[in-house]
Amino acid sequence: MSVHSSANIKRITTHILQEMKDRGEKISMLTAYDYSMAKLVDAAGVDIILVGDSASNVMAGHETTLPITLDQMIYHASAVVRAVKRSFVVIDIPFGSYQGNSSEALRSAIRIMKESGAHAVKVEGGAEIRESVVRILSAGVPVMGHLGLTPQSIYKFGTYTVRAKEKAEAEKLIEDAKILEQCGCFAIVLEKIPASLATQVAQTVRIPVIGIGAGGGVDGQVLVMHDMLGITQEFKPRFLRQYADLQKIMTDAFTQYIQDVKSKDFPNDSESY
Repeated sequence: MSVHSSANIKRITTHILQEMKDRGEKISMLTAYDYSMAKLVDAAGVDIILVGDSASNVMAGHETTLPITLDQMIYHASAVVRAVKRSFVVIDIPFGSYQGNSSEALRSAIRIMKESGAHAVKVEGGAEIRESVVRILSAGVPVMGHLGLTPQSIYKFGTYTVRAKEKAEAEKLIEDAKILEQCGCFAIVLEKIPASLATQVAQTVRIPVIGIGAGGGVDGQVLVMHDMLGITQEFKPRFLRQYADLQKIMTDAFTQYIQDVKSKDFPNDSESY
């Protein structure tokens, strides 16, 4: 077993992530969608950066994650990868680019890897996308799974409420997690499910399990950057811990700038050539 800390690793890999789970070191994961923010997140020492299809919401203003395209995901991913020196970068394959057609899934994954330089892809679902997962993995592309609340299926669920509270759905989730592990996924994200169920999954599968609204019994945590920094104030679920109020800080800065321009205080003599 490795004795080094993830903080001293030059580049995080799937192997390192597995070692972290094996020795009980929690895995940190945050989203990023552009060069400047990704550079800050990477320098801070986060283990995994997710270029999430949540870019559809926080970057493009869509109500759901469904509208974002493969080309748009590759654009965001390319910017993030150029900024990163240490973190492991995972890219969401967007809705409609892998479900139901394993050949299309493979083409999408290969495009993401070749055109962005990413390290892995993430897909939502279990048994129903098994063929796509196997096909992507056959090309040597690492795959992260995603179970529980799967935002790409929001119109099927009809609500963002907690998933797998009932016995049948909980049993299917556990079985799906086993399937993803058997297929060869290197990790699984569990979103918005009971903490006890998430803990059970993390103890059942050998691969790392990352939670978002899934309690502390999993192997790591992920949050959307814009939510945890308080840039977006409309979304405040129970699982979100807001680490800053950048909306206020930025609004105050913009307001002060406008006032300084209007009052002719900016630029002053020392700020002129």
